[in-house]
Formats: sequence, C-alpha cells, structure tokens
Amino acid sequence: MQPIEPLFDRWVDQYINHLIVEKGLAAKTIEAYSADLASFLKFLKSENIEHLEDADPTAILKYVIDLRKTGRGARTRARHLVTIRGFFQFLTQNGLLAENIAKMVELPKSGLKLPDVLSQEEVTDLIAAPDREKPLGLRDAAMLEMIYAAGLRVSELIDLPVGSVNLEAGFVRVLGKGSKERIVPIGGKAITCLQDYLDHGRPLLLKNMSSRFLFVARAGKPMTRQGFWKLLRRYALQVGITKRVTPHSLRHSFASHLLEGGADLRAVQMMLGHVDIGTTQIYTHVAQQRLIEIHRHYHPRG
Repeated sequence: MQPIEPLFDRWVDQYINHLIVEKGLAAKTIEAYSADLASFLKFLKSENIEHLEDADPTAILKYVIDLRKTGRGARTRARHLVTIRGFFQFLTQNGLLAENIAKMVELPKSGLKLPDVLSQEEVTDLIAAPDREKPLGLRDAAMLEMIYAAGLRVSELIDLPVGSVNLEAGFVRVLGKGSKERIVPIGGKAITCLQDYLDHGRPLLLKNMSSRFLFVARAGKPMTRQGFWKLLRRYALQVGITKRVTPHSLRHSFASHLLEGGADLRAVQMMLGHVDIGTTQIYTHVAQQRLIEIHRHYHPRG
C-alpha cells in the first residue's frame, strides 16, 4: 500500500474529474467537495492513518463528531458525509478499494444527527428498566450492560460462551466476524450486573440443566437474535424512548460516547473489532491493560 497523501490526491483528482465530466456538477459544488475531501485527508493524517484502506466506519464517525465539535452546522456536516460516501463509492466501483466502508455510516433524510445514537441518560434508563428481582430481569439487565459496555454485535452477544467473561480482570473475549478474536474491557457496572446474573439468575433459568452459552432463555435454551430484539424494544418503550432502538444502536452509542469523551480512535477500533487481527492472536498484556484503562476513563459506565 502507498502512503495516503499522494495516492489520496490522485484518487481525489479522478473523483473530481468524474463529477465534472459525468455528473456535470456546478463549479461551486465541485469546490465544496474538494474542500471537504481535503479536510477529511487532514483528519486522517492527524489520526496517523497512513493508508486509506486503514480507514473504517469508526474513523468516519469520529470525523463527523469532530466537525460538530468545531461548530459545523447540520447541513455542513451532512454535505461532508455525502462527499465522503460518494468518494468511497467511486473508489469501490472503479476497483481502487475493495469495500465501501462509508456506506455503513448512515445519512439521515433531514439534517445530520448521528444515526441510532442514544444519549447517556437514555442508556442509563434503558439498562435500569429490567426487574432485577426476577431471573429474567437479571439476565436482561446483564445483556444490556454487556452489549453497551463492550460495543458488541447482537450475534456476538448471544453467542458468548459462559467462560468468555473474566470478571476479575474486567474483560470479555469475543469471537467476531471472520472468526477474529478480540478482547474488550468491561466496566464496573457491567461486572457487578453480570456477577448478579451468574449467581442468582442463570442457575434458576437453567433449572439444573447445562449450557455453554452465557445468556440463556427459559428451559436453558440459548437466547436468539429475535428474542433480544423484542426485549430491547419492550424496555425502550417502557422507559419512554421514542426513537428507533436496535441492538446496533447500543454498539453505535458505545463508539460515539467513547469518541465524544476523547478516547483514542485506534483503541475504539480495536474494541469494535475493526482491526484485522489473526484468528487466535491475543493482544499483549500491555495492550490489554491500556484498553482497560481507556475504557474505564472514557466509557460512561466504566
């Protein structure tokens, strides 16, 4: 892979030429798109992203957050995101990049509010909704804590083995897409909630049966994606959250809240599983401790 700047400039020239020749955009629009891409390149360089292939949805998300922090209005942020999405689409359509990662950062129909992001207060209310006097409530609270504490995909959440969580050290071992393993820190609130579930909820749900899964439904059956979706929607309505809430909302909120708090982009990428690591490769002890420190410092429930 070539260093980002000369290659990026060449690709931008090709894209701008495409907009002029094929799209016939006005000169002022072309000028705005060029400025947007120059701003995006400056951001990537400031984050020490050396190759465009190393950028991922988390990097684009942080760029949009930074635009908001510098006072850019909703329409301006929307235009920047349109520019980036179009640029990545052009690169993938022409075989210059293998994947259009920008399409994963959604553009709302009006304005630019980061999609499916809950406020910290909404997350707190949501996690507090289950009745922890009941085994199912203990399980539900633990699942909500876990998916938000570790930024998990719903498939990763329901597939967690019972031995995947190290409560003493404060991390969970996750097998993500492509069988890539990663270790993600979890905060004190999640640890306490999981311990309560393991001590007082899971044994009652299993009823003397055994299961390799951490989160189980009635009669010891594993929790399903649909089952978690239903309980999530139920608790969201219960606490008066009117926006659309999905399992990805909590993963997206995890990343947004860490980045807004000032967490390192690379660390968040590692926690989300966007880094290409080998199937059985585990981070060094130093790296694990650094992630735990970042999580505890910046995560709202760390």
